[in-house]
Amino acid sequence: MIACGALARDILDIVARHGGAADVYPLPPLLHNRPERIAAAVEAMVAELTGRYGRIAIAYADCGTYGALDEVCARRGLQRLPGLHCYDLYAGPSRIRELFDEEPGTYLLTDFLVASFDRTVIQELGLDRYPELRDTYFANYTRVVWLATHPTPELTELAERAASCLGLPLSVVDGRLDRLTKAITGVLASSHLSA
Repeated sequence: MIACGALARDILDIVARHGGAADVYPLPPLLHNRPERIAAAVEAMVAELTGRYGRIAIAYADCGTYGALDEVCARRGLQRLPGLHCYDLYAGPSRIRELFDEEPGTYLLTDFLVASFDRTVIQELGLDRYPELRDTYFANYTRVVWLATHPTPELTELAERAASCLGLPLSVVDGRLDRLTKAITGVLASSHLSA
C-alpha cells in the first residue's frame, strides 16, 4: 500500500488490526504542500514496487491533485481512497460541508497536522522566519477545527498552541477512524496491478 504520510500512522494501525496483510510505503507528508507532485510521486513508487507485489493499493484521497492521481490510478488499474481529502475520511464529506457552511473560514487540522504543525505549517510557510506573513496567509480564516481521532492532553495542548499561533479560536470535533478503516479495507480488497 502506497500511503499518504499524513495518514501513515492510522493506516499502519488499521493494517495491524487486520492481521498485517499489507506492507505500507508512506510518501512524504510534505507533498501536501505541493499537491501537484503527489501523482508523480505515487506513480514512481508504483513503478518501484511493480514486480515485487501482485497487488498495490493507493491510500490517498484526491488531496488537491485535481484528478491527476485518478489518471495514474486509471492507467495502472489501481484504486485510491474515496473523497477529496483526508478530512472526508476522518469526518465524512457531509460533516466537512457542514463545517464550511457554518463558517467558510475554517482551517482544518488532523491529529497528524496538530502533532507536526511547527514543521508542516510554521516552517514550511516561513512563519518561523517571517511571522508577519501570518496575517497574509490566514487573513480569511476565522477558526481552527481539529478533527480529533486520538485526543490526548499533549495533542490538545499542541492544537491550542497551533490555533493561538494563527490567532484563531479552536473548536474540537470528534474524528472517527471507521470511515478510514472501511476505505482502507475496501481498497485492499479491490487492488490489483496493470502494467
